[in-house]
Amino acid sequence: MNIPLIDSAKVLPKGQITIPKDIREHLKINVGDRLTLVCEEDRLVLMNSATFALKEFQKAMEGEAEKAGLHSDDDVVALIAKMRRGEEI
Repeated sequence: MNIPLIDSAKVLPKGQITIPKDIREHLKINVGDRLTLVCEEDRLVLMNSATFALKEFQKAMEGEAEKAGLHSDDDVVALIAKMRRGEEI
């Protein structure tokens, strides 16, 4: 069972907040990282932008391997070999 990290942050005059250290560490947020904020009704979801982009890409690619006839690692290796030989796909 995952225990949620719960903390608070004060909004400063320019709308800035400091993300508590335990949450930054859990999300692997470092100085200079980009963050994505998603507002869902009455809550705000904060994610590392790289993680958000990867999840969105995975959603967009869902089922594409099967459509391309890739059902195993061997299928992927064979496709790569075919591409390297310059054969039509």
